[in-house]
Amino acid sequence: MEYIISIILLLTFFGLAWYCISGNNLMIGFLIISIIWAVLSFAGTLGSSPAFLEENKILQFAGMKGVMDALNTIFQKAPEDWGSTLVNVCWGAWFGRVLMETGIASTLIRKTVELGGDKPMITIALLNIVTAIIFTAMMGAGPVIAIGVIVLPILMSLGIPKAIAMFSFMGSVCAGIYINPVIFAQCRAFFIEKDAVPEFNLGWYASKWGFVAMIILLVTTTVLSGVYLAKSKTSHAWAATVRKSTQTKDAPFYTLILPIVPVALKIALNFSVIAGFVIAGFLALFLCGKMKGNFKENCQLVNKLFYDGVVDTAPLVGFLLTLPMFNKVAAYAAPYFKVLLGGIFPKNELVLCVVFTVLLFMGLFRGPLTLFGCGAATLGVVMRVGDFSLPFLYALFAIPTITVNIGSCITQSWVAWGLAYTKVESKDFLKLSIPNAYIAGILQYVAVFILLGSLGGNWLMSAILK
Repeated sequence: MEYIISIILLLTFFGLAWYCISGNNLMIGFLIISIIWAVLSFAGTLGSSPAFLEENKILQFAGMKGVMDALNTIFQKAPEDWGSTLVNVCWGAWFGRVLMETGIASTLIRKTVELGGDKPMITIALLNIVTAIIFTAMMGAGPVIAIGVIVLPILMSLGIPKAIAMFSFMGSVCAGIYINPVIFAQCRAFFIEKDAVPEFNLGWYASKWGFVAMIILLVTTTVLSGVYLAKSKTSHAWAATVRKSTQTKDAPFYTLILPIVPVALKIALNFSVIAGFVIAGFLALFLCGKMKGNFKENCQLVNKLFYDGVVDTAPLVGFLLTLPMFNKVAAYAAPYFKVLLGGIFPKNELVLCVVFTVLLFMGLFRGPLTLFGCGAATLGVVMRVGDFSLPFLYALFAIPTITVNIGSCITQSWVAWGLAYTKVESKDFLKLSIPNAYIAGILQYVAVFILLGSLGGNWLMSAILK
């Protein structure tokens, strides 16, 4: 019976992959697959051999009480446990709106362009660095679009072809996301429930591997932008679209450091992410003169920014409410996957890094390697067929999730916006982004093996187990 259930589960897994690749609604897809896997896992306990049940300790569905407890865990407790992640998402989105409202983000961009002058390659490099820094704190489609409508016309007005301009901008956004505390909290929740492993925090992750991953992607994006630019012909079709400097007032120079305050506090002091957003956000509002009204007017402004931020992340919130259901039911289904895949799945860290490197294309189109697609099922299998450290597993899946899916895939919401805004064809963008994803991914997996594999990372897991 366990083999039959295993085959059916595997078929539904591929069905989920097809569903995600087809661009269907992820929230509904993960809700449906959670129900199907719960039913299959329950059916498996009724006919599987006693040896299989005992070996995998599958007693969750024993009797009516066991069934109800398991279902309550999957569909009630699992989403509730993700409350802290959702709170981080909402406050992060609010902080992004504050940076946009106060003009801090746009001022950073304009000052960078002034520094680069009329030299396109220098401007690209500087804008990439500043954009990456901005998105260590900001996140969501709204902030990306708000910064994009400033950066993209500037790049194209310098004669940079629109496909290269878009590729460069999206790559730099993606680089900053590697140490974004909100994204880290979201991805971390795939691996651990609540704060079960407090040692694996943003400060440890960023210092051991996060900054390295960010720098690798930032460098490859910038270098490839230069290579693509050298092979292309300049175009000045967008020269008239750059915003006039008189239309927007610059934010005070001393506020330009505020975008990195929440991340810096978290990494340096393990300070509360939300408190960092609140402190930096209200400082920005006060120092930029946005809180000059009476108390009621100021409250309305803060409320509006929070509302706009939550609207920016609404699709993500819906997805995050069904994803923990899937993560929990995947734990129940994992023993059945292990029946078919346990004997053939790589258990060596080096081999696993090589396999993931070769299969990086599966991070595209919400494929089976991206956590913001159907990669959670793949993670459930990997976690249970080998004894890998938590940091190693996190980085293993972060690369196809961030470098490939978020930064290179046309199914990403802000990439789709960029294609429509710049009138760039999907194939033209992918011709630039996929080579970058592979070059950066190879270098990042080398760093994963050296910094987080058995050569350097397993000490954390050993300490936790002790």
